Amino acid sequence: MKLIVGLGNPGKQYDNTRHNMGFFYIDKYAEQHGIEINNKKFNGFYGEININNQKVILLKPGSFINLSGEVIKKYIDYFKIDINDMLIICDDLDTEMGKVRLRANGSSGGHNGLKNIELMLKTQDYYRLKIGISNNKLIDTKDYVLSKLDNESQRKRDDNVKLVCDIIDDFLLLDFQLLMSKYNRK
Repeated sequence: MKLIVGLGNPGKQYDNTRHNMGFFYIDKYAEQHGIEINNKKFNGFYGEININNQKVILLKPGSFINLSGEVIKKYIDYFKIDINDMLIICDDLDTEMGKVRLRANGSSGGHNGLKNIELMLKTQDYYRLKIGISNNKLIDTKDYVLSKLDNESQRKRDDNVKLVCDIIDDFLLLDFQLLMSKYNRK
């Protein structure tokens, strides 16, 4: 069983913000595969599908992003999912808008959602797909990540839908080192 988690904040006011990249791409992947993310459990919304004879759960934690690890931990425990079968999709301030980067482990880099995941899972060793949102040092970080995307940023985000969906599909098939070799471009 695989668990694909998109990080974001619940509520319409957070739609189309930099911090909700995970929600956006989970929704696009679900749309592409005809999955409805309408099941609710442990303060999370999820949908299920079988791909290549393997059950896949798409999860959008219903808590605010800084508490998403609490929701994820409950899903891992309940569904008995190995951490190596989980992929977290999140925004990344340190990566240019429109760039994607796969990481097998590492620190949270100041991302409060990742900090909470590390706290709850007691490890920094979990797979993540980081979506670049750039960084504007002239704006307070909290205000920046919660701000709406401008037209150019939306275009770059939307241009990556196929790429991110391909990465998720390949995550279900490939060893993670091969996945990183295939998609992490300099």
